[in-house]
Amino acid sequence: MSPRTEIISRLQLQAKVEELGRQLTQEFQGRQLVLLGVLNGAFIFAADLCRAIDLDLEIDFIRVTSYGESTQSSGSIRLLKEPSIDLTGKDVLLVEDIVDTGITMAWLQEHFRQSPAKSVKICSLIDKKERRTVPVDVDYIGFSLDKGFLVGYGLDCAEKYRNLPAIYALD
Repeated sequence: MSPRTEIISRLQLQAKVEELGRQLTQEFQGRQLVLLGVLNGAFIFAADLCRAIDLDLEIDFIRVTSYGESTQSSGSIRLLKEPSIDLTGKDVLLVEDIVDTGITMAWLQEHFRQSPAKSVKICSLIDKKERRTVPVDVDYIGFSLDKGFLVGYGLDCAEKYRNLPAIYALD
């Protein structure tokens, strides 16, 4: 398997990240914002997004697993790395590469809503509802796509293709 069809270009990604950054800057003005990037997939998006937000903010990463080396979610969520930042009274923005089945994001949202955070919102580069099995509200969406297995810009297939500069459909 190799990526062949470009779905979202590098320039489209850059423009969308800048747009989301402006929106988040405006909406979180005067608040204590913590970006929690979901590893491994969101590391590139989170890095670009945090630079596009013109606020004093904190950034940390969490790690969860539900896919392993498969292309399908196992449905079993494990939090492998908790945030090291104290979330008490802060606004948490979960930054994800893609919300697909919704299982992981719904689990994370509930997990952090039980934390001492002031609020918990979700920002996903891609909202893909083709295989959605659990309802989850994504507060900030880069791109809404219907279907396809996507790689690049942090998205992977068995840990490969994350380094591609655009988003591709895996043929």
